[in-house]
Amino acid sequence: MTNSFTTLRTDQAPILPFLETGGYLGISAVPGSGKTHVLSYLAARLVREKIHDDEEVLIVTFANSAVDNFARRIREFLQRDRQALLPDIGYRVRTLHGLAHDILRERPALLGLPEDFDIVDERIADGLLGDLTLNWAKANPQIFEYFVNTTLDESRRKFLQRERWPELVKAVARSFIRRAKDLQLTPAAVRGGAPAFDGAWSITAMCLEIYEQYERGLRYRGGLDFDDLIRLALTGLQTDPHLLDRLRARWPYILEDEAQDSSELQEKILRLLTERGNWVRVGDPNQSINTTFTTSQIKFLRDFLEEPGVVSIEMDRSGRSSTRIIDLANHLIEWTVNEHPTPAIRRNAFRPQTIKPVLPGELPPNPIDDPNDVVRLYHEALSPEREVELIVKSIARWLPDHPDRTCVILVPDNYRGAKFAGALDAAGIPHDELLRSSSDTRAAAKALGHVLRYLAAPLNAPLLAQAYRTVSLRFEDADAENDDQLDALRQQVSTGLKRCPQVEAYLWPRPDLDWLADYTPARDDQAVRAELIHFRTIITHWLEAASQLPIDQLILTVAQDMYQGADLDRAARDLALAHKLAVVLRQIADEHPAYRLPDLAGELDRVANNQQRFIGFGEDDLGYEPRPGIVTVATMHKAKGLEWDRVYLAGVNNYDFPSAEAHDTYRGETWYIRDGLNLEAEAVAQVEAIDKHADYVIGPATLKARLDYVEERLRLLYVGITRAKRELIMTWNTGRLDNSPSQPAAPFLALYTYFEKRANEATE
Repeated sequence: MTNSFTTLRTDQAPILPFLETGGYLGISAVPGSGKTHVLSYLAARLVREKIHDDEEVLIVTFANSAVDNFARRIREFLQRDRQALLPDIGYRVRTLHGLAHDILRERPALLGLPEDFDIVDERIADGLLGDLTLNWAKANPQIFEYFVNTTLDESRRKFLQRERWPELVKAVARSFIRRAKDLQLTPAAVRGGAPAFDGAWSITAMCLEIYEQYERGLRYRGGLDFDDLIRLALTGLQTDPHLLDRLRARWPYILEDEAQDSSELQEKILRLLTERGNWVRVGDPNQSINTTFTTSQIKFLRDFLEEPGVVSIEMDRSGRSSTRIIDLANHLIEWTVNEHPTPAIRRNAFRPQTIKPVLPGELPPNPIDDPNDVVRLYHEALSPEREVELIVKSIARWLPDHPDRTCVILVPDNYRGAKFAGALDAAGIPHDELLRSSSDTRAAAKALGHVLRYLAAPLNAPLLAQAYRTVSLRFEDADAENDDQLDALRQQVSTGLKRCPQVEAYLWPRPDLDWLADYTPARDDQAVRAELIHFRTIITHWLEAASQLPIDQLILTVAQDMYQGADLDRAARDLALAHKLAVVLRQIADEHPAYRLPDLAGELDRVANNQQRFIGFGEDDLGYEPRPGIVTVATMHKAKGLEWDRVYLAGVNNYDFPSAEAHDTYRGETWYIRDGLNLEAEAVAQVEAIDKHADYVIGPATLKARLDYVEERLRLLYVGITRAKRELIMTWNTGRLDNSPSQPAAPFLALYTYFEKRANEATE
């Protein structure tokens, strides 16, 4: 049996005794150490050697894309064994939500659920919460007045209350509700446990009212949200011993991937299922990068690794990166643990664990340190625009000489990613995007939004001109002989439409009222008239469709006309995007019967501006593999688990990577809230105090959230560095001009100093 499987490396072999002994095994695995390979190998061996009929090895992982990856690898291992005739039997790979769904399907009636219970779509749940918080914020202005910075003038406070406060209320309520469900606190339990509902506790009063309305909204829709799914799965295991015994028998071995991202509910579910042993937890505490915006907590893996009775091993060898890049990553940990300017960060940010190259003769070997491969920390101050320009020009020079290598631009947030994607588009550099939405999606949403906005006001000449510009630019004019002439034509048509005094005289001419018959272009060009007649045919068709069709069919009608002139590949891609957008808009229209075309155009604007994730239509939803010769643009969070030959780490300044120093600012703290309070952190602290029947004082939670954020951003920087195989370029920018200029992040300066010192020593 063993000979038919891949041989493990020396540092991976300590997992093998688990096959005989079982028990509890904790593995702390550095980036690139092969943890997915090892877990898949272990699962396949368990299936082949330990699993009997009606039993399965259960693998729990963090992301949907990892589910297919694990299943494929396990299947490949089993297919190498000629005795394994059924390579898809004997194991189950699930995310936590998938596992919770499986548990609830066993006995939904136990928890008062119908057999055909529904899970409310993430977008619908978010829309429900948004509506509730908007209405609540309008009806309860006194809470805003309690927390707003009183030094602001009245007109500015009114603007903020109207335009910014509802979104903050939504974020605070979302964090409160998620933590309450993580602690299994119903609205009734919160109401019964809260010591007050005024003063600082008005945060709980606000969130509780929204929580109650949110739960009623879910019940009205006959479904659960994803947090309910996990909470009720745990409740089922806690209240039904027969169900628990049955599942323990079905899953005698549980392997947990990405255990650094485990939440309190996940911890409780897996502890119940593995009370008799046979639990393997694999993760890297130094890559815990989701704690500030999910309910995951790094402490669960850290504590497990030190727990009595747990065999704890380190997989500390990695063949991913060259030694120069490994040295930088290790120095980041060493500097943080020993020299970080904030002592509290030294204790908690990282687990002292260094990356080591693989041993000679073992696979995969580390890339050789080639002097031609660039490892550089660009120390000069750059504006955000100059940073984009510099990196895109660098890629344009590098890419033609390295068509067989992969490359990525890693950014702190989606907004910056969209800027880089736009610059790559302008430079004609092929690229993929791992952002909230791709550039193709954003472009399609923007174009369709312009059309919808015009169709809602058909006599508005500027909107008509904008719709024309949108439509004309979406066409592929492969037959155009002169781009300058084409641009001039479009400009004349757009200008004429914008200045049209009576749009109805253009769209629906009569013998006595025909704008086009009387219109004289700047140049007497028949092409301008032909273009205006052609566009009139299209736009009147859309206006007729808008008066008769529901929104999804209207979008598809518009898309068919817009993409008719494109090449087949682009047309297929754009029509697929339009279909997806049509489905989303139909769902929104069903949820909001009062919405009209301007409201739906606003929803498209959220996608176009990269403010809303376009679920289910991105590479990261399906699994992503970097491609040679194609640049990837990704947030650092989306890059986890991936690797590239050349990595650009952009925006490493003290805003995106603060160090808890006096001049630092923090994303979670809204500038117009008094005393720099982080209301999300305070809301979570209040619900935790209710759960523990503990005292609460306003303020310390904000300070703790700052430290937690600093620690997580250090780990995020570590993740970014360790994506690089051969080359690494780091830059920082000064931020937007309407704020005080950002400075290079403290860890950037530490790494720069270290790297320059090493370089000088090497030349002496």
